[in-house]
Amino acid sequence: MRTALWLLLVSTALSGASTPYEMKGKTVYLWPNGAPGSEGKTTAERWIGGGTPDAFHRVTDIHNPSIAVYLPPKGKETGAAFIIAPGGGHRYLVMDLEGEFVAQKLNAMGVAAFVLKSRLAKAENSTYKADVESLADVQRAIRVVRDRAKEWSVDPARVGIIGFSAGGHLAALAENRFDAGHPDAADPIERNSSKPDFAVLAYPGVAGWTSGISKETPPTFLFVNNDDALSTAAAEYYLALKKAGVTAELHVFRRGGHGVGMTGRTSEFTKMPESKWPELLQEWMSDLGYLKR
Repeated sequence: MRTALWLLLVSTALSGASTPYEMKGKTVYLWPNGAPGSEGKTTAERWIGGGTPDAFHRVTDIHNPSIAVYLPPKGKETGAAFIIAPGGGHRYLVMDLEGEFVAQKLNAMGVAAFVLKSRLAKAENSTYKADVESLADVQRAIRVVRDRAKEWSVDPARVGIIGFSAGGHLAALAENRFDAGHPDAADPIERNSSKPDFAVLAYPGVAGWTSGISKETPPTFLFVNNDDALSTAAAEYYLALKKAGVTAELHVFRRGGHGVGMTGRTSEFTKMPESKWPELLQEWMSDLGYLKR
C-alpha cells in the first residue's frame, strides 16, 4: 500500500515540471550526434523536485543520454571509477540522491564517478526497452570512460557500475551482457570493452532475473534493507552469483526501507546501521585491490 501511494504521488508530480537540477559535474553526451534508436525524438527533458513529493530532483523524457563527470581531488585518485545508474522505476531518474550525492561520496574514497542519464523504458509514451536502449546507454558510458581514461586519471581495468533500484536492474544487465569491444568499429569508442570490472547493486530491481549469471560475471557487492520489498530478490541474486562461482558480498540491514542512496532521505539515516554501507563498500573494494593508487 505504501509503495502504491508513493508511485501515485510521484506520477502526479511528474505531470508538472520544475526548474532543471543543476548538476555540478560536466556533462558529456554519450553520442554527440544522437543516440541510436532515438532518431527523431526531440521532446525536451522534464524535471520535478524541490518539494513534491520530496526535496529530491527527478528527470524524465530523456532522448540524448549523457554522463556527468565527478573526479576526486588531485592526489587522492585511486584509478577506480564507477558509472552511477540512478533509480526511478525506469520512469524517471533521481539525479541528486542516487546520482550526484553518490558521486560525492565516491570521490571522497578517491573514486571517479560518472552519473548516467539514460533513456527510460517506462517514461510516458516511451518506446524504449530497459534491456535494449537503457542497457546500451550503460554500455556506452563504460566505453566512453575507458576511452577517456587517461584524461580522467582512471585505470581502464578498474571501471565498475553502481546502480540503485531500477538502476540496479541496469547494473545487473550490464554485468551479465557485455562484449570485448569491436576492433573494426569506425567509432573508436566502440572498440572498448563494455564489461564492468565490478558491480554494486543497491536495493536492485532484479526480481526473477538470475538466468544470465555465469562465471564471467564480475565481482559483485549487494546492499538492501530487510524491510524493503526487494530484499528477497536481492538475496536470490546473491545465491545465483555464489552458485556460478562469482565473488560476491551481500549486506542486509534490519530496517531502512527503499531508496536511501548513500546519504539517506532524512537526518535519521545517520543514526541507523544501514548508513555504514558505503564504508563496507569501501572495505570490499580495498580488499579486492581496486583502491590501490
